[in-house]
Amino acid sequence: MKSWSKRSAAACATISLLAAGGLRAQPKPAVVLPDPRDAATWQKWTAELGWQVIAPAIDSKIDADARAIAVADAVHAAIANSTADAKHIYLAGRGADAALVFYIVSRVPDLWSAGLALGGSPKPALAGGRVFGANFTNTPVLWISDAPGDGELASRLKSAGLNLEWRDAKGVTIAKLFEELGRHARNDFPSVADCETNTAKFAKCYWLEPSKFDGGERNDVLPNTRVIDGSGASLDLGGFGYKLTDAGPGVLISYLPQDYIGPLKTGDRLIELDGAPVEDARDFDARLNKMYAEKTMVALIQRGKERLRLDTRVIMPRPDAMVTARVQGKYDPEFKTVQIMSRSVSELRVTIPPQWTPAGLYWNGLAIEDLAKPGCYLLTIDKELMNAAACSQ
Repeated sequence: MKSWSKRSAAACATISLLAAGGLRAQPKPAVVLPDPRDAATWQKWTAELGWQVIAPAIDSKIDADARAIAVADAVHAAIANSTADAKHIYLAGRGADAALVFYIVSRVPDLWSAGLALGGSPKPALAGGRVFGANFTNTPVLWISDAPGDGELASRLKSAGLNLEWRDAKGVTIAKLFEELGRHARNDFPSVADCETNTAKFAKCYWLEPSKFDGGERNDVLPNTRVIDGSGASLDLGGFGYKLTDAGPGVLISYLPQDYIGPLKTGDRLIELDGAPVEDARDFDARLNKMYAEKTMVALIQRGKERLRLDTRVIMPRPDAMVTARVQGKYDPEFKTVQIMSRSVSELRVTIPPQWTPAGLYWNGLAIEDLAKPGCYLLTIDKELMNAAACSQ
Protein backbone atom coordinates (compact mmCIF):
# COMPACT_ATOMS: atom_id res chain seq x y z
CA MET A 1 0.00 0.00 0.00
CA LYS A 2 1.86 3.00 -1.27
CA SER A 3 -0.41 5.75 -0.02
CA TRP A 4 -2.85 6.24 2.82
CA SER A 5 -4.22 9.49 1.40
CA LYS A 6 -7.99 9.59 0.86
CA ARG A 7 -9.52 9.42 -2.54
CA SER A 8 -12.57 11.50 -3.20
CA ALA A 9 -15.72 9.56 -2.41
CA ALA A 10 -19.25 10.68 -1.80
CA ALA A 11 -21.43 8.92 0.71
CA CYS A 12 -24.56 10.50 2.10
CA ALA A 13 -26.02 7.45 3.81
CA THR A 14 -24.99 4.11 5.20
CA ILE A 15 -23.49 2.06 2.39
CA SER A 16 -24.24 -1.65 2.27
CA LEU A 17 -22.81 -4.36 0.07
CA LEU A 18 -25.92 -6.50 0.51
CA ALA A 19 -27.18 -8.02 -2.73
CA ALA A 20 -30.17 -6.36 -4.30
CA GLY A 21 -33.53 -8.01 -3.97
CA GLY A 22 -36.30 -8.55 -1.52
CA LEU A 23 -34.84 -11.58 0.26
CA ARG A 24 -33.47 -11.07 3.75
CA ALA A 25 -29.72 -11.57 3.60
CA GLN A 26 -27.61 -13.32 6.19
CA PRO A 27 -25.71 -11.05 8.61
CA LYS A 28 -22.25 -10.26 7.28
CA PRO A 29 -18.99 -9.02 8.80
CA ALA A 30 -18.87 -5.24 8.66
CA VAL A 31 -16.22 -2.56 8.34
CA VAL A 32 -17.40 0.60 10.10
CA LEU A 33 -16.05 4.00 9.08
CA PRO A 34 -16.09 7.23 11.11
CA ASP A 35 -16.04 9.27 7.87
CA PRO A 36 -18.49 8.50 5.03
CA ARG A 37 -16.27 10.25 2.47
CA ASP A 38 -13.95 7.25 2.50
CA ALA A 39 -16.64 4.63 1.89
CA ALA A 40 -16.00 4.00 -1.82
CA THR A 41 -12.42 2.88 -1.22
CA TRP A 42 -13.37 0.47 1.58
CA GLN A 43 -16.27 -0.84 -0.51
CA LYS A 44 -13.78 -1.69 -3.25
CA TRP A 45 -11.42 -3.39 -0.78
CA THR A 46 -14.17 -5.55 0.79
CA ALA A 47 -16.14 -6.39 -2.37
CA GLU A 48 -14.56 -9.81 -2.93
CA LEU A 49 -15.03 -10.73 0.73
CA GLY A 50 -18.73 -9.88 0.65
CA TRP A 51 -18.36 -7.78 3.79
CA GLN A 52 -20.66 -4.88 4.54
CA VAL A 53 -19.41 -1.30 4.78
CA ILE A 54 -21.20 0.88 7.32
CA ALA A 55 -20.51 4.58 6.82
CA PRO A 56 -23.25 6.67 8.43
CA ALA A 57 -23.81 10.18 7.13
CA ILE A 58 -22.07 12.44 9.64
CA ASP A 59 -21.49 16.18 9.57
CA SER A 60 -17.72 16.66 9.47
CA LYS A 61 -18.05 19.58 11.90
CA ILE A 62 -19.50 17.60 14.83
CA ASP A 63 -17.23 16.79 17.74
CA ALA A 64 -15.62 13.41 18.30
CA ASP A 65 -18.10 12.32 20.99
CA ALA A 66 -21.10 13.04 18.74
CA ARG A 67 -19.33 11.15 15.95
CA ALA A 68 -18.77 8.15 18.24
CA ILE A 69 -22.48 8.08 19.15
CA ALA A 70 -23.55 8.35 15.49
CA VAL A 71 -21.25 5.52 14.46
CA ALA A 72 -22.43 3.30 17.33
CA ASP A 73 -26.10 4.01 16.49
CA ALA A 74 -25.52 2.96 12.87
CA VAL A 75 -23.91 -0.30 13.99
CA HIS A 76 -26.73 -1.09 16.44
CA ALA A 77 -29.26 -0.46 13.66
CA ALA A 78 -27.41 -2.79 11.27
CA ILE A 79 -27.27 -5.53 13.91
CA ALA A 80 -30.97 -5.07 14.76
CA ASN A 81 -31.81 -5.35 11.04
CA SER A 82 -29.76 -8.57 10.84
CA THR A 83 -27.54 -7.14 8.11
CA ALA A 84 -24.36 -7.01 10.21
CA ASP A 85 -22.81 -9.90 12.14
CA ALA A 86 -22.43 -8.67 15.72
CA LYS A 87 -19.44 -10.97 16.27
CA HIS A 88 -17.49 -9.45 13.36
CA ILE A 89 -17.69 -5.66 13.51
CA TYR A 90 -14.43 -3.84 12.68
CA LEU A 91 -13.86 -0.11 13.18
CA ALA A 92 -11.49 1.25 10.55
CA GLY A 93 -10.03 4.55 9.39
CA ARG A 94 -7.08 5.83 7.41
CA GLY A 95 -5.11 9.04 7.26
CA ALA A 96 -6.58 11.61 9.63
CA ASP A 97 -9.39 9.18 10.53
CA ALA A 98 -6.89 6.76 12.10
CA ALA A 99 -7.00 8.81 15.31
CA LEU A 100 -10.79 8.40 15.43
CA VAL A 101 -10.35 4.61 15.55
CA PHE A 102 -8.48 4.95 18.85
CA TYR A 103 -10.88 7.56 20.20
CA ILE A 104 -14.11 5.74 19.33
CA VAL A 105 -12.89 2.38 20.65
CA SER A 106 -12.11 4.13 23.93
CA ARG A 107 -15.54 5.80 24.08
CA VAL A 108 -17.57 2.79 22.90
CA PRO A 109 -15.41 -0.15 24.01
CA ASP A 110 -17.87 -3.05 23.84
CA LEU A 111 -19.03 -2.96 20.20
CA TRP A 112 -15.97 -3.94 18.18
CA SER A 113 -14.18 -7.14 17.30
CA ALA A 114 -11.02 -5.17 16.46
CA GLY A 115 -9.86 -1.81 15.14
CA LEU A 116 -7.75 -1.01 12.08
CA ALA A 117 -5.86 2.27 11.66
CA LEU A 118 -4.09 2.87 8.35
CA GLY A 119 -1.51 5.63 8.45
CA GLY A 120 -2.21 8.73 10.50
CA SER A 121 -1.39 8.78 14.19
CA PRO A 122 -3.15 8.14 17.50
CA LYS A 123 -1.71 11.38 18.91
CA PRO A 124 -4.72 13.60 18.13
CA ALA A 125 -6.89 11.14 20.06
CA LEU A 126 -4.46 11.03 22.99
CA ALA A 127 -4.42 14.83 23.17
CA GLY A 128 -8.07 14.82 24.21
CA GLY A 129 -7.25 12.90 27.41
CA ARG A 130 -10.11 10.44 26.86
CA VAL A 131 -8.21 7.36 25.68
CA PHE A 132 -8.27 4.78 28.47
CA GLY A 133 -6.15 1.64 28.21
CA ALA A 134 -8.73 -0.49 30.07
CA ASN A 135 -11.23 0.04 27.25
CA PHE A 136 -9.00 -1.83 24.79
CA THR A 137 -8.89 -5.00 26.90
CA ASN A 138 -11.08 -6.96 24.48
CA THR A 139 -10.57 -4.81 21.38
CA PRO A 140 -7.12 -5.02 19.79
CA VAL A 141 -6.17 -2.23 17.39
CA LEU A 142 -3.85 -2.86 14.45
CA TRP A 143 -1.98 0.27 13.33
CA ILE A 144 -0.24 0.21 9.95
CA SER A 145 2.04 3.12 9.14
CA ASP A 146 5.44 4.07 7.73
CA ALA A 147 6.24 7.46 9.27
CA PRO A 148 9.50 7.89 11.19
CA GLY A 149 9.10 7.24 14.90
CA ASP A 150 5.73 5.46 14.65
CA GLY A 151 7.17 2.14 15.78
CA GLU A 152 8.69 3.72 18.88
CA LEU A 153 5.42 5.53 19.65
CA ALA A 154 3.46 2.30 19.32
CA SER A 155 5.88 0.56 21.69
CA ARG A 156 5.41 3.30 24.30
CA LEU A 157 1.63 3.15 24.00
CA LYS A 158 1.63 -0.62 24.33
CA SER A 159 3.77 -0.35 27.46
CA ALA A 160 1.26 2.20 28.79
CA GLY A 161 -1.53 -0.39 28.53
CA LEU A 162 -2.97 -0.01 25.04
CA ASN A 163 -3.90 -3.28 23.29
CA LEU A 164 -2.03 -2.23 20.16
CA GLU A 165 -0.09 -3.96 17.39
CA TRP A 166 1.97 -1.85 14.99
CA ARG A 167 3.20 -2.92 11.56
CA ASP A 168 5.39 -1.14 9.07
CA ALA A 169 3.34 -0.46 5.94
CA LYS A 170 6.02 -1.78 3.63
CA GLY A 171 4.94 -5.13 2.22
CA VAL A 172 1.51 -5.10 3.87
CA THR A 173 -1.39 -6.05 1.62
CA ILE A 174 -5.08 -5.34 2.01
CA ALA A 175 -5.88 -9.04 1.66
CA LYS A 176 -3.61 -9.94 4.58
CA LEU A 177 -5.10 -7.16 6.72
CA PHE A 178 -8.65 -8.40 6.28
CA GLU A 179 -7.54 -11.97 6.84
CA GLU A 180 -6.06 -10.92 10.17
CA LEU A 181 -9.10 -8.85 11.13
CA GLY A 182 -11.39 -11.78 10.42
CA ARG A 183 -9.65 -13.87 13.07
CA HIS A 184 -11.01 -11.57 15.79
CA ALA A 185 -14.55 -12.24 16.98
CA ARG A 186 -16.48 -10.24 19.54
CA ASN A 187 -17.74 -12.04 22.66
CA ASP A 188 -20.93 -10.76 24.31
CA PHE A 189 -19.76 -12.12 27.65
CA PRO A 190 -15.95 -12.02 27.89
CA SER A 191 -14.73 -13.52 31.14
CA VAL A 192 -12.91 -10.23 31.81
CA ALA A 193 -14.56 -6.86 31.13
CA ASP A 194 -12.78 -3.64 32.07
CA CYS A 195 -13.81 -0.09 31.19
CA GLU A 196 -13.21 3.49 32.32
CA THR A 197 -15.18 6.62 31.47
CA ASN A 198 -15.70 10.21 32.50
CA THR A 199 -19.36 10.40 31.44
CA ALA A 200 -22.52 8.34 31.79
CA LYS A 201 -23.22 8.45 28.04
CA PHE A 202 -20.20 6.20 27.47
CA ALA A 203 -20.63 3.84 30.40
CA LYS A 204 -21.67 0.50 28.86
CA CYS A 205 -19.09 -2.28 29.17
CA TYR A 206 -20.26 -5.64 27.81
CA TRP A 207 -22.16 -7.30 30.69
CA LEU A 208 -21.51 -4.38 33.04
CA GLU A 209 -23.27 -1.02 32.89
CA PRO A 210 -22.71 1.62 35.57
CA SER A 211 -25.90 3.69 35.93
CA LYS A 212 -25.01 6.03 38.81
CA PHE A 213 -21.69 7.62 39.69
CA ASP A 214 -20.27 8.89 42.96
CA GLY A 215 -16.78 10.36 43.18
CA GLY A 216 -16.76 9.51 46.87
CA GLU A 217 -16.74 5.78 46.13
CA ARG A 218 -12.99 5.56 45.78
CA ASN A 219 -11.02 2.39 45.13
CA ASP A 220 -7.25 2.66 44.85
CA VAL A 221 -7.10 -0.93 43.58
CA LEU A 222 -8.37 0.41 40.23
CA PRO A 223 -6.01 3.16 39.03
CA ASN A 224 -6.71 5.61 36.24
CA THR A 225 -5.81 4.03 32.88
CA ARG A 226 -5.65 7.22 30.79
CA VAL A 227 -3.01 6.82 28.07
CA ILE A 228 -0.82 9.82 27.27
CA ASP A 229 2.42 10.30 25.39
CA GLY A 230 4.83 13.12 26.10
CA SER A 231 4.20 16.28 28.07
CA GLY A 232 1.08 17.44 26.24
CA ALA A 233 2.46 20.99 25.99
CA SER A 234 0.93 23.44 23.52
CA LEU A 235 1.38 27.00 22.31
CA ASP A 236 -0.84 29.77 23.66
CA LEU A 237 -2.13 30.73 20.22
CA GLY A 238 -5.67 29.45 20.62
CA GLY A 239 -6.89 26.01 19.66
CA PHE A 240 -5.55 25.37 16.17
CA GLY A 241 -5.48 22.13 14.23
CA TYR A 242 -2.92 20.52 11.95
CA LYS A 243 -2.29 17.11 10.40
CA LEU A 244 0.74 15.15 11.48
CA THR A 245 1.03 13.75 7.95
CA ASP A 246 1.31 17.19 6.28
CA ALA A 247 4.68 17.83 4.68
CA GLY A 248 6.83 20.80 5.63
CA PRO A 249 8.27 23.25 5.72
CA GLY A 250 6.72 24.13 9.03
CA VAL A 251 3.24 23.33 10.29
CA LEU A 252 0.24 24.06 8.09
CA ILE A 253 -2.68 25.46 10.13
CA SER A 254 -5.52 23.42 8.64
CA TYR A 255 -8.29 24.05 11.17
CA LEU A 256 -9.45 26.81 13.51
CA PRO A 257 -12.50 26.60 15.80
CA GLN A 258 -15.61 28.52 14.76
CA ASP A 259 -15.24 30.95 17.66
CA TYR A 260 -11.46 31.35 17.28
CA ILE A 261 -10.19 34.83 18.23
CA GLY A 262 -6.43 34.28 18.11
CA PRO A 263 -3.81 35.65 15.68
CA LEU A 264 -3.71 32.71 13.26
CA LYS A 265 -5.54 32.16 9.98
CA THR A 266 -6.28 28.94 8.16
CA GLY A 267 -3.47 28.35 5.67
CA ASP A 268 -0.78 29.95 7.84
CA ARG A 269 2.46 28.04 8.34
CA LEU A 270 4.35 28.06 11.62
CA ILE A 271 7.92 27.86 10.34
CA GLU A 272 10.13 28.79 13.32
CA LEU A 273 10.14 28.59 17.13
CA ASP A 274 12.64 30.83 18.90
CA GLY A 275 14.66 31.12 15.69
CA ALA A 276 14.89 27.35 15.12
CA PRO A 277 13.25 26.17 11.87
CA VAL A 278 10.32 23.76 12.20
CA GLU A 279 10.86 20.93 9.73
CA ASP A 280 7.27 19.62 9.54
CA ALA A 281 4.24 18.78 11.69
CA ARG A 282 5.86 15.73 13.29
CA ASP A 283 8.95 17.75 14.21
CA PHE A 284 6.73 20.41 15.80
CA ASP A 285 4.73 17.80 17.74
CA ALA A 286 7.85 16.03 18.98
CA ARG A 287 9.46 19.28 20.17
CA LEU A 288 6.38 20.36 22.10
CA ASN A 289 6.03 16.98 23.80
CA LYS A 290 9.58 17.28 25.14
CA MET A 291 8.76 20.56 26.91
CA TYR A 292 7.82 20.19 30.57
CA ALA A 293 7.81 23.80 31.76
CA GLU A 294 5.91 26.92 30.76
CA LYS A 295 8.00 29.60 29.09
CA THR A 296 7.76 32.43 26.58
CA MET A 297 8.60 31.78 22.94
CA VAL A 298 8.60 33.57 19.60
CA ALA A 299 6.79 31.92 16.69
CA LEU A 300 7.41 32.92 13.08
CA ILE A 301 4.37 32.58 10.81
CA GLN A 302 4.40 32.47 7.01
CA ARG A 303 1.20 33.99 5.59
CA GLY A 304 1.47 34.10 1.82
CA LYS A 305 4.49 36.29 1.10
CA GLU A 306 4.29 37.92 4.54
CA ARG A 307 6.12 36.76 7.67
CA LEU A 308 4.66 37.54 11.09
CA ARG A 309 6.47 37.43 14.42
CA LEU A 310 4.18 36.33 17.27
CA ASP A 311 5.09 36.44 20.94
CA THR A 312 3.59 33.42 22.65
CA ARG A 313 4.32 30.96 25.43
CA VAL A 314 4.37 27.24 26.06
CA ILE A 315 1.48 26.16 28.25
CA MET A 316 1.22 22.88 30.10
CA PRO A 317 -1.99 20.87 30.47
CA ARG A 318 -3.76 21.41 33.76
CA PRO A 319 -4.51 18.37 35.93
CA ASP A 320 -7.87 16.99 34.89
CA ALA A 321 -10.29 17.71 37.72
CA MET A 322 -12.93 15.49 36.12
CA VAL A 323 -13.56 12.30 38.05
CA THR A 324 -13.48 9.09 36.05
CA ALA A 325 -15.28 5.88 36.89
CA ARG A 326 -13.91 2.43 36.25
CA VAL A 327 -15.58 -0.97 36.48
CA GLN A 328 -13.88 -4.35 36.13
CA GLY A 329 -15.63 -7.71 36.11
CA LYS A 330 -14.17 -11.21 36.08
CA TYR A 331 -15.86 -14.59 35.86
CA ASP A 332 -13.89 -17.49 37.38
CA PRO A 333 -15.18 -20.82 36.00
CA GLU A 334 -13.09 -22.87 38.44
CA PHE A 335 -14.51 -21.31 41.59
CA LYS A 336 -17.84 -20.30 39.99
CA THR A 337 -17.58 -16.67 41.08
CA VAL A 338 -18.25 -13.31 39.49
CA GLN A 339 -15.88 -10.72 40.94
CA ILE A 340 -16.65 -7.03 40.33
CA MET A 341 -14.43 -4.14 41.28
CA SER A 342 -15.49 -0.54 40.77
CA ARG A 343 -14.39 3.02 41.40
CA SER A 344 -16.74 6.04 41.62
CA VAL A 345 -19.76 3.81 40.91
CA SER A 346 -22.79 3.66 43.23
CA GLU A 347 -25.21 1.75 40.97
CA LEU A 348 -24.43 -0.95 38.44
CA ARG A 349 -26.42 -3.27 36.17
CA VAL A 350 -24.87 -6.71 35.72
CA THR A 351 -26.11 -9.22 33.13
CA ILE A 352 -25.29 -12.86 33.88
CA PRO A 353 -25.46 -15.47 31.06
CA PRO A 354 -26.87 -18.98 31.68
CA GLN A 355 -23.47 -20.66 31.38
CA TRP A 356 -22.18 -18.75 34.42
CA THR A 357 -24.84 -19.92 36.88
CA PRO A 358 -24.93 -20.89 39.63
CA ALA A 359 -22.20 -18.61 40.93
CA GLY A 360 -21.32 -16.34 43.82
CA LEU A 361 -21.36 -12.58 43.20
CA TYR A 362 -18.73 -10.39 44.87
CA TRP A 363 -18.54 -6.59 44.67
CA ASN A 364 -15.38 -4.86 45.84
CA GLY A 365 -14.41 -7.94 47.81
CA LEU A 366 -17.75 -8.50 49.58
CA ALA A 367 -20.12 -11.40 48.87
CA ILE A 368 -23.51 -9.90 48.10
CA GLU A 369 -25.54 -12.48 46.15
CA ASP A 370 -25.85 -16.12 45.14
CA LEU A 371 -26.55 -16.13 41.43
CA ALA A 372 -28.96 -19.03 40.99
CA LYS A 373 -30.48 -17.76 37.75
CA PRO A 374 -29.17 -15.86 34.73
CA GLY A 375 -30.42 -12.39 33.93
CA CYS A 376 -29.96 -8.77 34.96
CA TYR A 377 -29.05 -7.78 38.52
CA LEU A 378 -29.00 -4.24 39.86
CA LEU A 379 -26.22 -3.57 42.35
CA THR A 380 -26.50 -0.50 44.57
CA ILE A 381 -24.64 1.17 47.40
CA ASP A 382 -26.88 2.91 49.94
CA LYS A 383 -25.31 4.39 53.07
CA GLU A 384 -22.28 2.14 52.59
CA LEU A 385 -24.50 -0.97 52.35
CA MET A 386 -24.25 -3.03 49.17
CA ASN A 387 -27.39 -4.62 47.75
CA ALA A 388 -28.32 -6.77 44.76
CA ALA A 389 -31.78 -7.25 43.27
CA ALA A 390 -33.32 -8.28 39.97
CA CYS A 391 -33.44 -5.41 37.47
CA SER A 392 -36.86 -3.85 36.98
CA GLN A 393 -38.03 -3.48 33.39
